Amino acid sequence: MRREGHRGWCSGKSSAASRECVMPAGNLRERLHFQTRAIVDDGFGNEQSGDWETVFTAAAELRPLKGSEPVIASRLSGVQPFVIQIRSCIEARVVTTAWRAVDARNPSRIFNITSAANFDEKNRYIDMMATQGVAT
Repeated sequence: MRREGHRGWCSGKSSAASRECVMPAGNLRERLHFQTRAIVDDGFGNEQSGDWETVFTAAAELRPLKGSEPVIASRLSGVQPFVIQIRSCIEARVVTTAWRAVDARNPSRIFNITSAANFDEKNRYIDMMATQGVAT
């Protein structure tokens, strides 16, 4: 038996631990490539940033927040913040603000990750704040 909740479904088992709400797979509608810059050698023994490399791809839920239009270099630029939620895995736990997410279906949609945290503290999901419309 399933009971519909605000953010997912709860199992109808009798134990308190099994009543925890989890996000069903239906909410994870987007596919995102999580990328970081490759470290390359410049030929003189120095390391420098290279091109973006995809480390892993995950199903994600994108929740848009209220956007803004800051003035950057005397021009209005539309910045749209998002909350990206993915299932926790070993690769997702190492994501930092140096990473970015790219929509797998529309590669022109690029999200710069501004923070990543495990808010439920149970290692089920990783929530990331990200912005679209800023320089990578």
